[in-house]
Amino acid sequence: MKGKIDHIGIAVNSIKESIKLYSELLGVKPSGEEVLEERGLKVAFLEMGDTRIELLEPLNENSQVSKFLSKKGPGFHHMAYEVENVEQSIEKAKNLGFKPLTDEGQPGAHNTTIVFLHPKSANGILTELVQHNK
Repeated sequence: MKGKIDHIGIAVNSIKESIKLYSELLGVKPSGEEVLEERGLKVAFLEMGDTRIELLEPLNENSQVSKFLSKKGPGFHHMAYEVENVEQSIEKAKNLGFKPLTDEGQPGAHNTTIVFLHPKSANGILTELVQHNK
């Protein structure tokens, strides 16, 4: 573990509408948007000091974020922590009794490899482990 919060994920219905809070009220501009077709997501990151906010907008009704929004509405989705190696972190998580949602790292935004831990095994919070690839 690097001991660093990588970002906080927030599920939104519309990045365009949600960005007003950050850009107009707080003066923070998005550092870019990215479409992740394989996950059915559009994401936008906002740099806020050493922490980033990730806004997650579903592209279709099959997206995990779409399901989240229909159950819970917009709001806090996940907490992400930076790790050196996702594959090693998956094995360590399993050995410690945590439940990764996949057995291998998956491609994430901004050239990262990610894995999520099931909330029931991680203090009720969907937890993402993020490896930044060079």
